[in-house]
Amino acid sequence: MAHPAPPLARRLDGLLFFPVTAFDAAGRFDAGGYRAHLEARLADAPGAVFAACGTGEFPALGLAEYAQVLATAVTTTAGRVPVVGGTGYGTALAREYARAAEAAGADALLVLPPAGVDADQDGLLRHYTALAGSTGLDLILYQRDQLVFTPETVACLAEVPNIVGFKDGRGDLDLMLRIVSAVRTSGARDFLFFNGMPTAESTQAAYRAIGVPLYSSAVFCFAPDLALAFHRALEKGDAATLTVLTDTFLRPYVELRRQRPGYAVSLVKAATRAVGHPVGEVRAPLTEPDPAHVTTLLALLERTREALA
Repeated sequence: MAHPAPPLARRLDGLLFFPVTAFDAAGRFDAGGYRAHLEARLADAPGAVFAACGTGEFPALGLAEYAQVLATAVTTTAGRVPVVGGTGYGTALAREYARAAEAAGADALLVLPPAGVDADQDGLLRHYTALAGSTGLDLILYQRDQLVFTPETVACLAEVPNIVGFKDGRGDLDLMLRIVSAVRTSGARDFLFFNGMPTAESTQAAYRAIGVPLYSSAVFCFAPDLALAFHRALEKGDAATLTVLTDTFLRPYVELRRQRPGYAVSLVKAATRAVGHPVGEVRAPLTEPDPAHVTTLLALLERTREALA
């Protein structure tokens, strides 16, 4: 007799992989290219795959191709790690994407902000509670862009059985500390906290200090060795390696990423392509990065590897 999978809180362990979504030369979803990208990175044993989320260009995916992306991720991982899909927009559309992810066999959803809506806290409670009630999947809430939760709202939502985590992409450590404290004192058990800042490695030491142990890794797409070196050093408290990675790679890379809007996705995808994965270009409104910036990034990777060696 099959036994149910353990709760998500006990399955999300290790480096969390946020793959780019592969497109072919005509701009269509490329299942083969996506599968190859996933397989290559699964060999490095990430803790989970977050498919069709921010790095995977969720806002650029139609519902049908989103379902294809999730189904490809689920069949490729074959139960080796949890698959978390993205969802977002208003309540009605978020439910549609949630149903598609559930039908594809995903384990959970990362809920991006309801775009174009300036909701108050009561509205956020209604939105996320309604979404949670419409799906059997676990939900991780994502605070980013214009969306800001109060600690009281997060503590209230943490009482919903299938709202299991909260991810921060705004970088307000004071607010995040108060959210962690509010959820902890509310009595919620096994609630997950994630650092969702662009290039989260650059801020993870600070997030970990306030009780946020998990983080996104887009770097894993194009430099899995460096992403894993950082994760191992963080787990072991290896300050010397963390210093090398911060000074030689993370700080210069973050400065490069800030050269143009959208580089948190487009530069990652271009670098992934440059290191041998045919994942195609980004979709509008994102634009391809300056080739000189890609060259700079590749040189930065080599310098970092030399420094670590």
